[in-house]
Amino acid sequence: MVANPKRIQKHRGANAFGHFCARFAVALALSALAGRARAEEPSVPFALKNGETLTYSVRWGFIPSVGRIKIAAEKVGDGPSAVLRVTTTTATWGLARGLFAFDGRGESVYLEQSGLLVSSSEWSAYKNKVVKNSMVFDYGKQVAVYTDDVHPEKTRTIPIPKDNPSDLILALIQTRTWNMKPGEQKDATVFFGDQFYDLTIHAVDYEYVWTSLGFFKALVLVPSMDKTPPKGMFKKGGTVRVLIEVDDDRHLPVRFSVGFVIGTGTATLIDYQPPK
Repeated sequence: MVANPKRIQKHRGANAFGHFCARFAVALALSALAGRARAEEPSVPFALKNGETLTYSVRWGFIPSVGRIKIAAEKVGDGPSAVLRVTTTTATWGLARGLFAFDGRGESVYLEQSGLLVSSSEWSAYKNKVVKNSMVFDYGKQVAVYTDDVHPEKTRTIPIPKDNPSDLILALIQTRTWNMKPGEQKDATVFFGDQFYDLTIHAVDYEYVWTSLGFFKALVLVPSMDKTPPKGMFKKGGTVRVLIEVDDDRHLPVRFSVGFVIGTGTATLIDYQPPK
């Protein structure tokens, strides 16, 4: 059976794909490095290193290969002021681009020595919807300044929780260094957009994943709001799964999925470049 392009274009899933790309791209840009430590605390190993890149092919529902997401880490400067900049570029691909063109870019900056997240920004365009915002962290004052360039009325200063939050997917990517086993769990306070969430990350089970890079055994990680009432994407039935391969010391994040009520977007690793 051949899909009807006009029907796809009108379907809510086409709009949801834009939301998936925005969520995935920005979350992964913010998660590409582990920067959860405060400047005065011992540094935590980064989830990505200088020169390391990850490229994903995105599938939306029954439509294969509708987009590409590429994440690249780059060291800028030297000495105590050196930073690691992670950029993420996202775009729909092939036939899907003719149906619903989406482009996005995310950037996050971390102090290299401490892993401290300094700032993050997001830009995306989907049809007539443009998103452009940023978050700057001031750990001295324990606040983050969220700026929305498209909707200035949403700009505000947000208190940073005491336990130094990380991004939703960052907390999951960081498990590359946690060595978790099925049945284990770990709490994490994360931010997504301009909200903070108290999550429990569960190591659920192992699955086998086939990608263009090979066949991998992977640990399945699922975050949930166990200790507080669900809100945001969790309240609306959204789900997130991350699969981290356990066959070698790279512990690559080989697959991500973000589920909505109307369908699931899945990003599978298709290319990997090691650190310089």
